[in-house]
Amino acid sequence: MNHPAEPALAALHARLNTSLAPPARAWLDQALDEAADHPGTHGPISVWELRIAEAGRRCGPEHADAARVLLLHAARADPDALARVYRQGTAAERRAVLHALPHLVPGPDALPLVEDALRTNDTRLVAAALGPYAARHLDAHTWRHAVLKCLFTGVPVDVLADLAPRAHADAELARMLGDYARERTAADRPVPEDLHRVLALTEPAAPAGPCGTSRTSGKES
Repeated sequence: MNHPAEPALAALHARLNTSLAPPARAWLDQALDEAADHPGTHGPISVWELRIAEAGRRCGPEHADAARVLLLHAARADPDALARVYRQGTAAERRAVLHALPHLVPGPDALPLVEDALRTNDTRLVAAALGPYAARHLDAHTWRHAVLKCLFTGVPVDVLADLAPRAHADAELARMLGDYARERTAADRPVPEDLHRVLALTEPAAPAGPCGTSRTSGKES
């Protein structure tokens, strides 16, 4: 039986083992073994790619994302394979590819997939794109627009990995958020609560006072 070496994936596998019914658990174990034994591309389509397509039916939609991430990892899918699965896959399969990126791609090679997802209006795809991989590799300009994309589409900003450190003291993001808030107010539309949360994160740290305490600026966020 194939067991992921990465702790986060091992924990994901353990959760699936406790959640899946015995037939689904047996199917997943066999599929993971197949993927580990026959990684890469074999013929027009690899066995593990077929298993990714089957995962929703075999494991149920609530567990399919996790099963697909494990399959992609077991198959040691490289950026080319991930791009192929993403291009040819359903929205659910594309989500799994995005969730798998931080476990499989150490560098920025898969950023085109993240950028493609951010151009869609599929909120679940947008949310999947903004995990740890995007936090590590998106440039500042694209990341700021991803924050605004969340506000436009109603995706909770909590999905943004490393939101606080990336937003900290980002004056350009603060300006963009302020512009968006003014546009909403001028159109007599409510300003999302998440906007105020992110705007507060853009504040630089208050300088230390003479006794080591922070001085507040009194500036409203």
